[in-house]
Order: sequence, then C-alpha cells, then structure tokens
Amino acid sequence: MERSDILRAGAMIVVFAVFIATLSSIHRRPAERPVSDAPSVSASDDLSAELRRCRALGPKDAEDPHCQAVWEENRARFFGGPARPLLPQAAPATPPTMNVIQGEK
Repeated sequence: MERSDILRAGAMIVVFAVFIATLSSIHRRPAERPVSDAPSVSASDDLSAELRRCRALGPKDAEDPHCQAVWEENRARFFGGPARPLLPQAAPATPPTMNVIQGEK
C-alpha cells in the first residue's frame, strides 16, 4: 500500500468515528419538549363542548345565533386570534315540529 492510501483510509476512519460519536451524543441527550406560542387552554374553557353541541344540531346550527358565535370563536382561535369569553347560552328552543308531533300548538 502506498502512503496516500494509508492516509485516505485513516481519514475515512476518523470521519466515521466522529460520525458515530455525534450520533451517540444526540441519542443520549434528553428529548426537548416543544415550546408552544399558543396560550394554554384552561379547564373551564367550554368551547369544545359547545362545538360538540352545535355539531349535534346538524343543519339547525346555522340558524342558531349562539352556535354561529361559537363557530366564529373557533375560527378566530384557529387563525391565531385572541380568545374571547363565550356568551352564556340560553336554553335551546324546542323546534316547532316537536310540538306538532306531540299534538300541541
């Protein structure tokens, strides 16, 4: 073997050793928790419960002003807008079709 071949093999071994050392140091380092810029959601936030309630209404939620406000708040939070408190919900009105089925007017 010539001298240049020995130096080339030595350089390859050094590069390989540095690569292995780097991988092992990365593997030993504890995982970092991702830092979120979003504000933390408190347990009293009932937006998700309201969204589920409005989704259960189906097509009727488009007519419900409270559901419209809930969906608007959800869009604002999704696009990074500030969180606003929701208006208190009134008792849901009984649809007129239910009264007809029950024999009431």
